[in-house]
Amino acid sequence: MPDPSLLESFPTPSDTPFVIEHIAEEFTSVCPKTGHPDFATITLRYQPRPAREQGVCVELKSLKLYYQSFRNEGIYYEAVTNTIRDHLVHAMNPTWLQIITHWKGRGGIRSIIRADHNDIPPHFRAMT
Repeated sequence: MPDPSLLESFPTPSDTPFVIEHIAEEFTSVCPKTGHPDFATITLRYQPRPAREQGVCVELKSLKLYYQSFRNEGIYYEAVTNTIRDHLVHAMNPTWLQIITHWKGRGGIRSIIRADHNDIPPHFRAMT
């Protein structure tokens, strides 16, 4: 099972709003129907809460280990994307957060899944 307890954070370094984007290019999980591996690139974008509001940022090694906890999990693309969003929102309580998963093609079909938390700025709303 994906393990949200792996997620660690550190205090936001600023009261000035800023956006963080992390891209993980080697995400893997397992298709629950076929048992075949699924491969994705995950883009995490978020605006941490300001330091004065005890905002936090996700620590990268913990994020990597968290993503790896999906490696042998039989889980659909949509569930992966929404689970990651929910776990990160719980761990960080960001001003807003966006997860976009780009799944490698299988059978001639590629998939892009997006899950948002709170009001995403307009220039981040397009699926990319």
